[in-house]
Amino acid sequence: MSNERFDSVWDAIEDTPGQAENMRLRSSLMMALKNHILREGLSQGQAAKLFNITQPRVSDLMRGKIELFGLDGLVNMLATAGSRVEMHIRPAADNDTEAASSLLAVSSVEEGSGAMRRGKRKAMARAFTR
Repeated sequence: MSNERFDSVWDAIEDTPGQAENMRLRSSLMMALKNHILREGLSQGQAAKLFNITQPRVSDLMRGKIELFGLDGLVNMLATAGSRVEMHIRPAADNDTEAASSLLAVSSVEEGSGAMRRGKRKAMARAFTR
């Protein structure tokens, strides 16, 4: 048995740093969506209607079936829910690799904002470098 240590579970189970980062981001977005659904007291049917997806798809989200969701779809659902997704890029902690690590923040947007009232809501992403 190896005593190798990892920064996250994704680093331990994924083959590449890129795959681990993708899973880390998807996981964060899915947790934010699940928290929104629970906080708002939405049924799976109501959430499906809000996000324009099927109820079984909401069930997959609530059960954490991460492999069934991509970043684009998750960002779109969060924008529809009135959240803004911001991404911050920073160098990876391990200076021996070329990989970059990301921090992801999801914040609620005031319902009355003009951009959020327009027909289709789009996620707004801003990248910051140090």
